[in-house]
Formats: sequence, structure tokens, C-alpha cells
Amino acid sequence: MQKYNISRSNYFYAIGLSYKKADAEIRGHFSLDEDAKLALMNQAKANDIESLIVTSTCNRTEIYGFAQHPFQLIQLLCDNTRGTVDEFQKVAYVYKNKDAIAHMFRVGSGLDSQILGDFEIISQLKKSAKLSRKFGLFNPFSERLVNAVIQASKRIKTETNISSGATSVSFASVQYILNNIENVSNKNILLFGTGKIGRNTCENLVKHTKNEQITLINRTKDKAEKIAGKFNLVVKDYANLQEEINSSGILIVATGAQRPTIDKHLINTNKPLLILDLSIPKNVDENVTELENVSLVHLDHLSKLTDQTLEERKKHIPLAVAIIEEVNSEFNDWLETRKFAPTIKALKHKLNDFKTAELDTQRKKLSDFNEKQAEIISNNIIQKITNHFAHHLKDDNISTDESLDLIKKVFQLEESTKTNV
Repeated sequence: MQKYNISRSNYFYAIGLSYKKADAEIRGHFSLDEDAKLALMNQAKANDIESLIVTSTCNRTEIYGFAQHPFQLIQLLCDNTRGTVDEFQKVAYVYKNKDAIAHMFRVGSGLDSQILGDFEIISQLKKSAKLSRKFGLFNPFSERLVNAVIQASKRIKTETNISSGATSVSFASVQYILNNIENVSNKNILLFGTGKIGRNTCENLVKHTKNEQITLINRTKDKAEKIAGKFNLVVKDYANLQEEINSSGILIVATGAQRPTIDKHLINTNKPLLILDLSIPKNVDENVTELENVSLVHLDHLSKLTDQTLEERKKHIPLAVAIIEEVNSEFNDWLETRKFAPTIKALKHKLNDFKTAELDTQRKKLSDFNEKQAEIISNNIIQKITNHFAHHLKDDNISTDESLDLIKKVFQLEESTKTNV
């Protein structure tokens, strides 16, 4: 593996778990709400973590950060969630240095999403970066990397059709309703939870079902009212939840609670009821399936719904990968420059020491010594020498590490400071 000199004593890691190996229940154990994220950041600060980026969505929870060992980051996650280290190790992934960098590119570019081309993760990454910066846990390396991933994501969106067509968890849920429920336009639909997925689902419901009997409920009523006003929908108080469930034929749950908010005891109707749970952790208790009239579908099932749109998207993967490789290559070039910057700086200091000593000698020896001219000539020579070495170190055909060691040995350099990126 390529050695990155990107930190004084730490490596860059990506640790986490996703839909690929962890089911919804396990992902729920490691889900981080806003309070948990803040607690994790405070703990990282107290533990002298150098830089940290935390993301938690319905499909994945990840930490990108610097540590001497990945367990430091894993412990942070487990200390601030209901998950255990044993659970984590069974389903998790740990990437180091360039593999961690490559992983962030794939995630941020929609290639690792549960639904190919779903770019909602990039807004999460931006939000996470903003939080890290607020806590002073966002060093130049992380900032440059996140910006590079955002750049790759934008290019893939504009230069490929990998996100064409309406395919997302919210659309898949509406598609499922249309395929499985007759006379959808005449059914009472209740949407419980108006976060991002809830809002997107609401928009798709209005657009595709032609249903005018959609009711919204949210714990914070004004949030629901903002969305309802946009689509001219009905909003009910949280206190009316049970009453509204029992008068509905379709219930969509998209809340962000850490424990189930819906269970069989809220359902007192014999009418057929389809429940779609779009939440992580699961917000609908499995006990609702004990009721004969209730059908429960979770977002993991919805995310597996493949259609022609997804098949078309797969054709654009090679071009997306090529874009990632190009942007990643530019990032690595910058990283390589950061790698030898301390040595070039130390070399310049050493050459300046030579210059000072030699000018002092010549000043004593020559009565007509031209100080100003000698200074200009010396500085120009030093700049040419350091530029020559920098150009050499950028050459792909040479071993940068070996060249750095040789330069340090020949000029007896002692780098006063490592580049802490």
C-alpha cells in the first residue's frame, strides 16, 4: 500500500457499516441522531482526535478520521450508539489511507448507494463537514478530500446519466403502492414524519397517485404545515395519530425515532392496512404483522426493487468510475506535494544557512563587496535548486520516498515540523 505522510503519527481510516452486510435492525443499533453526533464529536475532541467526519443515514453509518488504530474510531461509534463492538465486527468494514479515500469517493458519488445513483449522501457529507469544522475537527487534508469528492459527484451528475429517472427510496415506496393497491386515488393515506424522506415521499405521492386524501402528522406540527401548504394537504395533531391510522388504508412512517413509534396496539380496525416503514432504526414494531389485515413493508425491501431505470443507470458506471479516478488522481498529486513539502522547506532553510555563512565570509574578505547583488544572486540560485528538487520529486518514474531519504541524508536535514494534514 502506498504510504501517505498525512499526519504526525496517525493513519486515515474509514470505518462503518452499510446495507450491504448489516440489516435494518443492526443499522438501527448504530444509527446516530443529532444529539448522539454532538456527543461523539465532543468525545473525539476530548480524546485529541485530529480530524473526524461522521455520517449516519438510513443506509449507512460511517466515520472518516485519523487514528493510530481504527479501534479508536470504532469505540467512539459504539460509545455513542446502542451498538456493540462484537456486532460491529460482524458486519463492518475498515479502510485505511488510499483505500479509505477511494471509499469516500464511491460513497459520495452515488456508486455505493443502495439505489445506484442516489446522491442524497453528498448533502449528508457536506452537513457532516460543516459540523466537523465547527468542532475544530476538520484539518486541511479532510477539507481537500471532501471538496474533491463533491467535485467528482457534481461531474458525475452532469456528465453521466447515472441519476436519470425517478428512482429513490421515496419513489420506490410510491411505486410499490401503485403496483399493489387498487384504486389508490380513493384511499386515505397517512404520512407520519416529514423529514427529508418524508418530504420526498409526499411529493411523489401527490405527483403519481392523484390522491387528494393525504394527511400529514409530525411531532413538530409546524414542519408538517410547511409541506402541507405547498401541496394543499391536511395536517393533524400528533395526538390524533391513532385515530388517523384507523381511518387510513395506507400508512407511511418516515420518523427519526430511535425506537418504534407504531405497534399493533395503535391499530383498531379490520380494514386492510398497508404500512411502509421508511425509517432507520425501524419505527414500526414487527408485532403489527400479527394482525391479519395489516401488511408491513420495510425500506430494505423497497430498495431492492429494480426496474428498467436502474438497469439503464448501470451502463454509466464505467464513465463515473473514470471521473472518480481523474479527480482522485488530482487529489493524490496534491497529497504527494504535501508529502515532500516539509523536506523542500527544510532544504531551503539549509541552503539559506549556507548562503548566510558564505556572504558573511565574502563580506569580511572583500572591501568592495556588493551585498545587494550577492543577495539577489544567492536567492535566485536557492530558488532554482529547490524548484529542481521539487520537480524531480513529482516525477512518476522515481520513488519519492527513496529520493526524500537521499536528500535528507545528503543535506543532513532535520525537519522541524511535519506537515499535519
